[in-house]
Amino acid sequence: MQHAQERKSRNKRASNLIPVDGPLRVAVDAFFIIFGAFVMSIAFNLFLVPNLIASGGVSGISILGQAAFGFEPAFTQWALNIPLFIAGYSILGRQYAIRSLLGSVMLPLFVYLTKDWTVPTSNPLLASIFGGIGVGLGIGIVYRGRGSTGGLTILAQIIQKYSGLRLSLSVMLLDGAVIVIAGMLLSLENSLYALISLYVTGKVIDAVEMGFGTSKVAYIISNFTEPIKQAILHDLDRGVTKLSAQGGYTDDERTVLMVVVGQSEIARLKTLVRSVDPNAFVTITNAHEVLGEGFKKTF
Repeated sequence: MQHAQERKSRNKRASNLIPVDGPLRVAVDAFFIIFGAFVMSIAFNLFLVPNLIASGGVSGISILGQAAFGFEPAFTQWALNIPLFIAGYSILGRQYAIRSLLGSVMLPLFVYLTKDWTVPTSNPLLASIFGGIGVGLGIGIVYRGRGSTGGLTILAQIIQKYSGLRLSLSVMLLDGAVIVIAGMLLSLENSLYALISLYVTGKVIDAVEMGFGTSKVAYIISNFTEPIKQAILHDLDRGVTKLSAQGGYTDDERTVLMVVVGQSEIARLKTLVRSVDPNAFVTITNAHEVLGEGFKKTF
């Protein structure tokens, strides 16, 4: 009877999750891709374009095209994204190309639609920081939708496929080339601001993809693991995982308790452990994102 209730409870929880490849999941992914592209376009037009900060990618190339030849950035992005999309479709496969198509089309469209929005600052340092934040936020949202905005990321994956270079290194080389060209066409100062923006973008993408570290993972080593486990289960109302370990000095077999808690529960956890075993060894680290019962419900 108990097992049947547990299965019913698990099935009920599973029904609340968005299917990995169902119609609702596709719609949610499309929303994330479109919204992320919109956020990127705002950061691009409000901060990067007016201050000529070409921080890599097709967007950076479009800024250089406008500065050197007066080309409309949105048209440059479309002109570059189309052949890159075709190459990605031919070389990387249909599945990847489909997930790049929506972002590749929508980003230049939003760039064109928001090109006349009021610019909030002419300070290049502020523009590089907030432009990087906005672009990173937008890209992170697009990645959450399992999509891509195409551009030089497609070229980087093609390079990775045929050269064996890591994707991160391929992206860095391509973005670096754009920044070097910006230094030659514009000024060294502009390229330095572009580096700042690129660094901020990377950090924000990581934060959006991995979460903001509001949960913690605690590893507890003690000679009183059973009473500590019971205290966590009943007093803290959190699940506990028992890990088998071996002492490095004594080679003794022992149990390590692992528990995931919210930021506000750290003090209670430490108090509980200390009340059972004042000599317990406790390590607490950040958990960037936690999915499952008691935390986020969607994957």
